[in-house]
Formats: sequence, structure tokens, C-alpha cells
Amino acid sequence: MKVIDKCLEGFSIKYPLERVCPLEEALFVDIETTGFTARSSALYLIGCAYYGESGWHVRQWMAEKPTEQKDILVLFYEFSKEHGFWIQFNGNTFDLPYLTQKCAQLELPYRFDSHHGMDLYRRTFPYKDFLQLPTLKQKAMETFLGVNREDRYSGGELIAFYQDYVIHPNEETLSLLLLHNAEDIQGMLEILPMLAYDDAFHAPLTSKKVQANHYRDADGNPQTELLIYAELPVSVPRPVLASTDRCFAKLEGSALTLRVPLFETELKYFYPNYKEYYYLPSEDLALHKSISNYVDKAHREPATARNCYTRKRSLFLQEWSPLFSPIFQQDYDSSELFFELTDEMKKNREAFASYASHVLQHIVAPKKN
Repeated sequence: MKVIDKCLEGFSIKYPLERVCPLEEALFVDIETTGFTARSSALYLIGCAYYGESGWHVRQWMAEKPTEQKDILVLFYEFSKEHGFWIQFNGNTFDLPYLTQKCAQLELPYRFDSHHGMDLYRRTFPYKDFLQLPTLKQKAMETFLGVNREDRYSGGELIAFYQDYVIHPNEETLSLLLLHNAEDIQGMLEILPMLAYDDAFHAPLTSKKVQANHYRDADGNPQTELLIYAELPVSVPRPVLASTDRCFAKLEGSALTLRVPLFETELKYFYPNYKEYYYLPSEDLALHKSISNYVDKAHREPATARNCYTRKRSLFLQEWSPLFSPIFQQDYDSSELFFELTDEMKKNREAFASYASHVLQHIVAPKKN
């Protein structure tokens, strides 16, 4: 068995991890195994990164033979008790359940599958399409952020190297095995800035400027859009451009620019309590019975859910779930929702900040086929 502890001299993470947990409590964990199932494979390497007095360290426990699995688990468990917040990449699905199953197999009274922490894979998963990532593998995120690796092997490829090492121990193979795990560990530190995108989509924004923009589309038709300039709660590591439903978003540094269609049209507001209204066919609108009782019976009829509305021509913005009220629609069956851009709202920075978050969430949301 080998225990290796290396200080990452001069290394600093590029994300305020204190937003997640105190640095001293953080433990980044990654394991190397010869298979996916604990009972039919060997756990040969446990690696972690932690923050100490001299900065970030990588510590590794290496089982040079399968008979040393129990030894490295005991040492790792004792060390891990000093850290209350674990961070992994896809660890909730693989690493933690595997460690718990391996402990049960070796009759060790340890459990890891309910440990308090964070899975970087799960935190990044919703933004795969938005960030145009080819896959959600850790190496793809490292490439996205410009992180370079010395290691050129995958965990699966290294299984044969370990099996050979058990029979023929040598420094070259040992270095390859340790390097892959160490770079997986350090890679998690390197991709922490990916969390900035999640922060941008969930933390409050600050509206800086709002203005209308008039232009002609590709067919020469006049269009109007609203430009919203906002400040993100954190700085994103790489600029991103994304769009959906004619809404466009640009994230660069801590700046967010949104372009949203602005509609000058007539829409309908549907009253929810239609039984209290009459519909006036000649005027194509509904009036409350307290008023319409005075209208000639020949010019009124009991309102239904479909015709219990009033019409209004104004400036409207789309919303994809109820955010501002009253809600307007083109017709009763329409799934598109709108709210009026009133003079009062034009002066409300907090309202525009809420709307900017709403639009950004819509652009990020997975699209249905």
C-alpha cells in the first residue's frame, strides 16, 4: 500500500467555493476501480483534494494488491471524518454507492452513500445544451474551460495497467495510475467555475438598463425588441450565446444582455369567474353582471369560459409561466402568455431584473421535441 500527499504549490481555484462551503470542510473525492460493481471488482485507488495551511493538496491511497483494499478504506475513512462537505463528479451515482458496497463486502461499518456534499455532474447537467457541450464528461468540461492534461488514458484503459502492475510492480505504471487519478482530482478543482453558470441562473440579477430596439427581420418586416442589460451575481468563465423563441442571451464576464420580442398588438384578458359575466356579441367583450344587467337582454348572453374576456391593445412581453399579472392571451386555447409593458413597469428595475431571470430560465430550460 502507498499513501501519497502532494501540495499543489501556487494553485488557486477560480471560483468562490466559500459560496458552497468553508474551504476547510471541502473534500474532493474520486476513486479508481477495475469494474462498475463492488462485489466483482477491486478498488485500487482513492484520491482526494483538500485545503490545508499551505494551500490545496492531493492525497492518494493506493492498494498495490487487491488484498489491500480494506487498508486504504480504513485510512481514507479516518481522514475523511475531518471534512464535512464532499464534492465529486458523478459521485452520487458511482463513487459513493461503490464505496458503501465495498465496505459492506469487506465487513467495514462505514457508509458513504448519504454523505453531505455536491455532485458537479448534477449541478452542470441542466446546462449541457445551453453551453453546447458535446458530452457531460469531466474531460469535456475541462476542454470547455481550456484545462490541459498530461494524462492521456481513461479509467477503463487503465484497468489493464493496474492488473499488470499487481503482477509486475514498476514505477512507470505506478506513475500512470497515480497521474490519472490526480488529474481527475485537480480537474474537479479546475472546473469549479462551471458553477458560475448555475449561480447566474438562480441568484438574483441586477437590472442596469432597458431600452427598445427597432429593426427589420430577414424578410424586411419591421420588428421591435426589448434590450435588457443586467449584471450577473458572478462572473462566468467563458462567454455564451444562446437563443430560443426569438429570445437571445449573451453572458460575458458578469454582464448579461437579453433581446426579447416586444409585441404591439391586441390581446385578450380572460376573466376566471365567467358565471358572473354576460357576453356582449356586438361589442365582442364581457361585462360583469352588476353592470351588464342594464344592457338589453337581446344584446347580451351568459358568458362562457371562452368568451369571458376584455380586449386591449398595448405593448406586451411574453412570459412562459405566470410571473406578472394580469395575463393576456391571443385566444382561449393559446398556450402563449403575455403581460402588458405598462408605464409603471418601465420604471421598475426590480421587475425587469425578475423578468430577465425569467427569460434566462426559459432559454436554458430543456426544449421538448
